[in-house]
Amino acid sequence: MFRFALAILFVLTAGLAQADVAAVYDFDTREQEVRYQNLIAELRCPKCQNQNIADSNAPISQDMRNEVYRMMQAGASNEEIVDALVARFGEFVRYKPELDSRTFLLWATPAIAVFGGLLVVAGVVIRARRMERQTTSLSAQERARAEQILAGQDDSRER
Repeated sequence: MFRFALAILFVLTAGLAQADVAAVYDFDTREQEVRYQNLIAELRCPKCQNQNIADSNAPISQDMRNEVYRMMQAGASNEEIVDALVARFGEFVRYKPELDSRTFLLWATPAIAVFGGLLVVAGVVIRARRMERQTTSLSAQERARAEQILAGQDDSRER
């Protein structure tokens, strides 16, 4: 019975061993807190695979969250904060990169794919219509031959 109670105690406290203390930031107003949450939700962790810095446990994400908080307390605007992090970590930290010569293909790819798909569909439809026009009906001689074959009166089998 003692082993069973000990096993239950270990199972119940195992989750506490994995717990991580989240950084708690003090904000003057609720608007500042919402602004902070929005900023860290729209910035990507440079180490993680497509995870924002709000959800990431990587040390670099913690540094980025601290930097966002520090800059907010210093009075920086959202654009200044994002620009500072982009300058430090690169354009990858943005989920929605700005449109410029380097990111034009990234933004244009969906439109190019849709246009290409429409061209393929149009080509298939046009080709099907051409094939439909090219099909001819049977001549009178061919029709008579087909009727003979269907009636079982084919003379060519006997030869």
